[in-house]
Amino acid sequence: MVKQVKGGSFKVFEDSDMKEIHEASVYLMEKVGVKIHNRKVREIFKNNGAEVEEHNGVVKIPRAMLEDALAAAPEKVILCGREEKNDLVLEGTNTYLGTGGTVLNTLDLETGERRPTEVRDVSGYARMADALENISFFVINCYPNDVETENVDINRFYHSLANTSKHVMGGIYTWKGLQEVIKMGEDIAGGKQKLLDRPFISFITLMMSPLTMEVTYTDFLVEIAGHGIPVAAPSEPLAGATSPVTLAGTVTCNNVESLSGVVLAQLVNKGTPVLYGSTSSIVDMQAGIYMAGAIESSLINAGCAQMARYYKIPIYATGGMSDSKLVDVQAGYESAATMMGVALAGANYIHDAFGLLEFCTTLSYEKMVVDNEIAGMVLRAVQGIDTSRESIAAEVIEDIGPGGHFLAHPHTAKHVRREFFFPGVSNRQQRDTWVKEGGLDATSRARDMARKILQEHRPLEFEEDMEKHLREKYPGIK
Repeated sequence: MVKQVKGGSFKVFEDSDMKEIHEASVYLMEKVGVKIHNRKVREIFKNNGAEVEEHNGVVKIPRAMLEDALAAAPEKVILCGREEKNDLVLEGTNTYLGTGGTVLNTLDLETGERRPTEVRDVSGYARMADALENISFFVINCYPNDVETENVDINRFYHSLANTSKHVMGGIYTWKGLQEVIKMGEDIAGGKQKLLDRPFISFITLMMSPLTMEVTYTDFLVEIAGHGIPVAAPSEPLAGATSPVTLAGTVTCNNVESLSGVVLAQLVNKGTPVLYGSTSSIVDMQAGIYMAGAIESSLINAGCAQMARYYKIPIYATGGMSDSKLVDVQAGYESAATMMGVALAGANYIHDAFGLLEFCTTLSYEKMVVDNEIAGMVLRAVQGIDTSRESIAAEVIEDIGPGGHFLAHPHTAKHVRREFFFPGVSNRQQRDTWVKEGGLDATSRARDMARKILQEHRPLEFEEDMEKHLREKYPGIK
């Protein structure tokens, strides 16, 4: 059963702030516009009443078009697993944590050395996500470097679905791959309508900063929306580089860009389940490079979560990453800080929260285990404190009275597992016991746990006939 709690206790904006950002965004959409490189997409906007400047490809989106799209976009998006227990209900402040990244390298679990990711890692990380209880969904987090480009998409989705029954989302690299993955999803579901009824796959497109839509991603967005399959339309403005250095300015850029994707999806197919999105962060002003573990990224994504709720659209947000090169102290505090802020803000679908290191270029199996522990703590914090009469427990305190203790009271046994988070990686033993059992640090313990999962965990497999059918129909599967 996936873990879902309600966030929203942390707010970076007042209501008046959100209105200011909204009005600034409307102004930018109407008066400045978005540069769209895709001629077909410009025609879609033009045919629906947008002003198009063909000489430079700028499309100016009127307020009424935005309002129509926001009215059409679903307030609730359900992303299903292959098993119903893994279904996600994205609405309000429902909060889930999952993977993400599509990185090219991993720290090898046995050698600790950085190496290119392969098909075995797509399978391995999907299996890890399936086993770890605080991971609610699997955004395909690595690229199989040992597969030809034309077969990357089918391999990424096949090996993910074969190793987890949690919801699978991913980016797409080729037109052929998009068509194959949709068809494969329909095959597994038992038909097109069954996939739409229970969408256990979804896709990611990307808006460019500042204020740009390129050709390939918008082609993909049009196709996905045409099928009615859920799609995320995130933007990635980087404060100080592709957006203003001010965090509010970066949220405003993100808002314009992601809303433009939402509008396009609704122009193609009204009612398309679309997620407002942010993968935004900052640029290190000394090194001039992208920062993944910056606390400002958490603040930006928390702000975007509030803007998504302002529009009553679920959000695909970012949190839990680190710029460390190893699974070390830096990896722990950066991941915890960035994950906590976005979750407390009530972002619905927080990806990139497990396993990412080194500016989102490297994955780690043991860091997935560590991040699962961090996520458990974060979800407990988001859950907050129950103030019901039974939880305040005046009668229990009266029953025990001065000088007593509560260890043996039935109230303790009844509530302890709901009230306390019980860690799996952290060591809470006395030093003598810890030394006697090997004196391992948290990274070593996490590495042992990752090995055990990969060796022993058995995900929900495809039926034998379906496995045979998929491999015959899609020969590119490795």
